[in-house]
Amino acid sequence: MSLAITKESRLNIRCDIHARQLLEKAAAYAHVSVSEFVLSYALASAQQVVQTHESITLQPTDFQNFLAALDAPTAPNAALMRAFERHAAQVRQ
Repeated sequence: MSLAITKESRLNIRCDIHARQLLEKAAAYAHVSVSEFVLSYALASAQQVVQTHESITLQPTDFQNFLAALDAPTAPNAALMRAFERHAAQVRQ
C-alpha cells in the first residue's frame, strides 16, 4: 500500500523558451515531468545552501578548544550582568 503525498502549494516560475526546452529535454532523459525535475533539483540545491549557512565545521584542534571552553566557562563580565538585568526587567513586564 503506497501513501500519496498531498501537494498543498503551487510554485510558478517564468523562463525563456530556451530554458524551457532545456528543462524539458533533461526531464525526458530523467523520465520525469518537468515539474518533478525542477522540484527535485531545486530542493537538492536548497538543502545545500541551507546546510552551508546553518552548519559550522571546525578543525579538530579548534573543536577541542571549543569543548575546553565549554568545560571551563569564564565568569560573567559587567556588560553581561547588565544585559541579564535588562532582560529580567523586560520579562517581568
